[in-house]
Amino acid sequence: MALITMREALNQAMKEEMRRDPSVFLLGEEVGQYQGAYKITQGMVQEFGEWRVRDTPIAEEAIAGIAVGAAFVGMRPIAEMMTFNFSLLALDQIVNHAAKYRYMSGGQIRCPMVMRGPSGAAAQVAAQHSQAFESWFVHIPGLVVVMPSTPKDAKGLLKSAIRDDNPVIFMENEVLYNLKGEVPEEEFTIPLGLADVKRAGQDVTIVAWSRSTQFALQAAELLAKDGIEAEVVDPRTLRPLDEDLIFDSVRKTNRCVVVEEGWRYAGFGAEIADRVQRECFDSLDAPVIRVTAADVPMPYSRMLEKAFLPQPEKVVAAVHEVLYR
Repeated sequence: MALITMREALNQAMKEEMRRDPSVFLLGEEVGQYQGAYKITQGMVQEFGEWRVRDTPIAEEAIAGIAVGAAFVGMRPIAEMMTFNFSLLALDQIVNHAAKYRYMSGGQIRCPMVMRGPSGAAAQVAAQHSQAFESWFVHIPGLVVVMPSTPKDAKGLLKSAIRDDNPVIFMENEVLYNLKGEVPEEEFTIPLGLADVKRAGQDVTIVAWSRSTQFALQAAELLAKDGIEAEVVDPRTLRPLDEDLIFDSVRKTNRCVVVEEGWRYAGFGAEIADRVQRECFDSLDAPVIRVTAADVPMPYSRMLEKAFLPQPEKVVAAVHEVLYR
């Protein structure tokens, strides 16, 4: 095992897949000579050249369109969004082309592409650059949506995403880029669509993904001091969702809290809450509670930004509520 950051894990995943498969290439704003806005693509243009690491203009619709077209003819593009806040400019290419053509062609046309980049809040980048859009993309049939929370998951899942024959929306979190974790040094992948138990427990199930997993794990540490053992389940892939692992955990703990960085209204956590309450109704000793961001645009103030997010203390309060303590 090697102790590396998520930034390094993502970089390793792309380099390894580009060495393995000459049809894989990278495109996006500043991915080449500048080494990436967040230095995820460091060293890649030097190793693979400008033909396979392509700097683009500031034109997200063009980036997505080129990636879709290349995927249709057998390439495996990795399209970097400098931030998923900018992906809104490319929704037609993503939703009406990448996600639809395999269905519309009766399986004759595949779209093996990855769109990756940071999503969610960072640090005082305010309303237009702090949005969590997973609930938008997970709503679309034909897309795979992945949100890793650890360096190991980031590397293993990105390698699987690049090899997948479907369009994959791979959403990272800028705050997690410096997060360190143990990652196998040998070749490995993590299958898409499999959740993971990040912490075992028997008193309550906390479902969380991406940065919210870190909030959930911090909350679990605080709860343990009160003798409450929380099980933290990270879906890792939101679509397709590994609901069986979530159900197994809830049937064991009899309680469920869902934590998400996105807004409450129509957030993906509502989908999980619905499924748990339908499939595990007889096992639940309390209603499922959701802990979300505030239902307002992200403020610029550091203190208000902290109040906006689903902090560990809010998760602890929700757990006490489902435990009736």
